[in-house]
Amino acid sequence: MPLWGGSHHCASLFRLLDLHIALSLEIKASASVRAYVGEQVTLKCSFKSSFPITESLTIDWTYRPFTGGQMETIFHYQSVPYPTTVGKFKDRISWVGNVANGDASIAIGSPSMSDNGTFICSVKNPPDVYHNIPQTMLVVRERGFSFQLTSAVLLSILVFLPSIIVVVLLLVRMGRKFAVQKEKKKPGCKKSSIEVSDESEHPGTGTCLGKLRDRCLNCVVS
Repeated sequence: MPLWGGSHHCASLFRLLDLHIALSLEIKASASVRAYVGEQVTLKCSFKSSFPITESLTIDWTYRPFTGGQMETIFHYQSVPYPTTVGKFKDRISWVGNVANGDASIAIGSPSMSDNGTFICSVKNPPDVYHNIPQTMLVVRERGFSFQLTSAVLLSILVFLPSIIVVVLLLVRMGRKFAVQKEKKKPGCKKSSIEVSDESEHPGTGTCLGKLRDRCLNCVVS
């Protein structure tokens, strides 16, 4: 008789355990979220229930700062969203979820570094009320200066940078030639090594073709 009673007790426990597992909700939330001061951030939370969604479904978001203190409810949902109307999150919590799709996400507007803390998403869909308790750590920081090279910017640099270098080198060379020509016009000046080199590289400067080339160079420089 005691053996039968013990077996009956164990069977009851297993049935209760099976019932607990069958009625358990599965909730998923991001373990950590990074945000920037003044830029809206979304805290994602999804759930999966073994029962159809009804008007009895409730969603609660609670918050506790890293510095410690009591938990405070900042959002409640039952048929319609009820963001908090008091405290530091007043008028800054918005509902972005969709219970029909198992989405219980919220958004925080104008976050600041004082919002850093732990957020907990809790969902109940009676009789499905048992669930895990995922926690999301929010870290808000100032956005520093960052320059990201996009493909378009990188391609533009690769295309135009060599062209700019070539143009600069040409302008430098033309400027040197213009300076040499000015020196040549001065009476009693001897030819420098640069002039001799240029004349050897470009014979026929005194010809019509050479004069035409010099005038074109002078026009470009001026």
